[in-house]
Amino acid sequence: MNTDRLMKIALEMSGLEEIPGDSAVHHPGDGLRRILIGIDLKQAELKMARDLGFDCAIAHHPNAGTSILRYHEVLLRHVDQMVRAGVPQSVAEETMRQTVESRRVLASMQNYDHVPSVARLLGIAYLNVHTPLDEIGRQRLASVVETLDPEKTAQDAADALRQTFGEFRTAQTQIEIAVGKASNRLGRVVMSHGAGTNGGYAVAKAYFDHGMDTVLYIHCRPDDSERLRAEYGDSKTLIVTGHIASDSVGINPYVERLREEGLEVTTFSGILPGSSAR
Repeated sequence: MNTDRLMKIALEMSGLEEIPGDSAVHHPGDGLRRILIGIDLKQAELKMARDLGFDCAIAHHPNAGTSILRYHEVLLRHVDQMVRAGVPQSVAEETMRQTVESRRVLASMQNYDHVPSVARLLGIAYLNVHTPLDEIGRQRLASVVETLDPEKTAQDAADALRQTFGEFRTAQTQIEIAVGKASNRLGRVVMSHGAGTNGGYAVAKAYFDHGMDTVLYIHCRPDDSERLRAEYGDSKTLIVTGHIASDSVGINPYVERLREEGLEVTTFSGILPGSSAR
């Protein structure tokens, strides 16, 4: 096993054809047998992995190299998702324009080579896989909530997610109705995920203004939720599933696949156990 193959497996599982901007092999390696994977890995965790005898460390969140510098590119996935849901192309593009440019400029200010340089000095293979695993998670979550009867309620959607995915039953956080009421009719539903980060107020507003009744995020800033509540009251629904639990829903199938490939894989840093029917 080598780092290129580790990335290729994630792409195959997610249905992506190219490595997205927020994912990268930061220090390549081959002959890999023991893998440490976690949601957040930086220099201390790389040292720990090397000291514990791992051949390779895999992070989920981007914090190194080109996955910092090209991170803004994956935010444009929100545009694709909005357009598929019926938001006009021009509206979707304008919704994301400022955020994408801001993230591009802020990324250029960071020390992008810091963590990769530690991996090189330690001699440990290191990569991060973000959007491919989030896309796996988005597909799994959407397969539950987007197929529910529109007459079901927001609470029914939350209950269905808990019943389907063990990660939500394991998590110390709860699925929350951030905007609207638990008794709200679901209506038209979209799972907004797998696009770098949540879309905040602007993306939810675009969905709500163009026919969506219920939007699901995996996390949302309180001020964004407050703005949406002030604007829409209880007429629309925003469900927040929880960051770490939802990330784990996408990561765990990948971990299972690597183990099927004969690798010894140890999970840590927030990856929650879970079993599911999907």
